[in-house]
Amino acid sequence: MSDLSSGEAAEPPESAPPADTAVDDIAAVNALRSAVMRLGRRLKHQRVDESLSPTEMSVLGTLARCGSATPGELARKEHVQPPSMTRIVALLEAKGLVRLEPHPDDRRQKIVTQTEQAEAMLEESRRKRNAWLSGLAEGLDEEEWAKLRAAAPVLEKLAHL
Repeated sequence: MSDLSSGEAAEPPESAPPADTAVDDIAAVNALRSAVMRLGRRLKHQRVDESLSPTEMSVLGTLARCGSATPGELARKEHVQPPSMTRIVALLEAKGLVRLEPHPDDRRQKIVTQTEQAEAMLEESRRKRNAWLSGLAEGLDEEEWAKLRAAAPVLEKLAHL
């Protein structure tokens, strides 16, 4: 918190855009947020295994992208508390989607690794979601599709900042 008595300006709240943000930029951010949220919700319905929660799917996706990890590392990457991740890992292990292995350097720790069953399920999920998105993209004209292809790497970068 700023000390206003020292002459410093108060920082704007995190939810407010910076004061010098152009009106067009604010409108673009608003449209992007809305579109990403709507597409995300619709994509969640394109699941292969309805028995997995979105959080469980997210953990499996993180393991696929980042490789094996401790439950603590997964908790940080998924922005959840360690006890929550311990429960999620236990559920995934019970479903045969991850296995726990001894940590090579710390016997108190375990390493979470996805199984071949999880890899196959994630691949099928990606295939289904990609097919769904491809179907949507067929409704775009060539210029819109070119813009979307060009924006994809930028959206990917934004997702990982």
